[in-house]
Amino acid sequence: MATWFIFVASLFLVYLDCCSGSFIGVCYGRSADDLPTPDKVSQLVQLHKIKYLRIYDSNIQVLKAFANTGVELMIGIPNSDLMPFAQFQSNADTWLKNSILPYYPATKITYITVGAEVTENPNNASSFVVPAMTNVLTALKKVGLHRRIKVSSTHSLGVLSRSFPPSAGAFNSSHAHFLKPMLEFLADNQSPFMIDIYPYYAYRDSPNKVSLDYALFESSSEVIDPNTGLLYTNMFDSQIDAIYFALNALSFRTIKVMVTETGWPSKGSPKETAATADNAQTYNTNLIRHVINNTGTPEKPGEELNVYVFSLFNENRKPGLESERNWGLFYPDQTSVYNLDFTGRGSVDMTKGANATKSNGTSWCIASSKTPQIDLQNAVDWACGPGNVDCTAIQPSQPCFEPDNLVSHASYAFNSYYQQNGASDIACSFGGTGVKVDKDPSYDKCIYMRAG
Repeated sequence: MATWFIFVASLFLVYLDCCSGSFIGVCYGRSADDLPTPDKVSQLVQLHKIKYLRIYDSNIQVLKAFANTGVELMIGIPNSDLMPFAQFQSNADTWLKNSILPYYPATKITYITVGAEVTENPNNASSFVVPAMTNVLTALKKVGLHRRIKVSSTHSLGVLSRSFPPSAGAFNSSHAHFLKPMLEFLADNQSPFMIDIYPYYAYRDSPNKVSLDYALFESSSEVIDPNTGLLYTNMFDSQIDAIYFALNALSFRTIKVMVTETGWPSKGSPKETAATADNAQTYNTNLIRHVINNTGTPEKPGEELNVYVFSLFNENRKPGLESERNWGLFYPDQTSVYNLDFTGRGSVDMTKGANATKSNGTSWCIASSKTPQIDLQNAVDWACGPGNVDCTAIQPSQPCFEPDNLVSHASYAFNSYYQQNGASDIACSFGGTGVKVDKDPSYDKCIYMRAG
């Protein structure tokens, strides 16, 4: 699918900068052999002002790449490492000393996930989870970081035996041997219960029971919980509340829920008819609106709910159906798979020539002179690289090299991208550094492109 517009994750994070409450993060999975280097990923993330990122291990190159960026990382201890972490405190101590402390606090680490969806793993390692969490926490306490870095573990919705109606939410009793001590750990340490929630799968597997609109936050009708009278207009809220009711049933009323994965695939196998870019765009746009508005859920109205969207890139080495390799917001070449409006006002039309915010052809896009130099440089690097702008004109001895300053060079690059991509508002964002003007910025022999 052709992509024409810059992915504007910056907009929703501008909201986060000025407001307290819920945040949106992004999962950075690396099950692929064609992804950009961590340094380039760091540039991409900074360009879009993404400030919350989840990775699934403690890869040193990734940790180095995000040093001094301000991006908050959730890092992971894979299931394959749970046994050694659980068996010996020294293993947790050594890991922290060698893999984390050399990069902290330059690299901002705020969460450590110990294991991921262990109940779904064929080699069930659930008995190691709490001992490993305890040893990691002890290691953090030894260096005084236990209040700055929270320890938890992620789960699939399969950890519940019932999720509908939400008020009947209950944990699967077969997991009780590790769930109860884990919940006690979370409550004692003010750590969140981390859940991966995918309404897509609920719809795909039961299309006769779940409507697509309900899964996409688009339903015009409501589902009533007969026990509480609460009204649900989307499956996401229903599943979150099922977790809260399950926690309440075990008297864990202080634990907050965090969504560590959710999203929608943009492409699937022939039988996965709902896996389309339009549906992915709709789901994530509505999700973002829901989160940044601090809507909460029917059971927890206005409650903070932090959510990570899966995933930053399409990952070509993921096993399974075609959809498994197409959850990305970006292609490996760093162009966007589809466009999102992170202001929460609605989705952007992807049809070329039909964008509702398209300019009438009498505007240009230039760089804001108030933008920090590093942000401008990141934006220029993106435009002249993954953005596919021909930046020859701003090279030495070329028509637009003078005046030799970053604002002037960025303005030329921004406008070229803007005009090449439909002259839409979204194509002049550049992380909030672009500004639309109605006066032609061309000068001398430096001619700024104009659409049409």
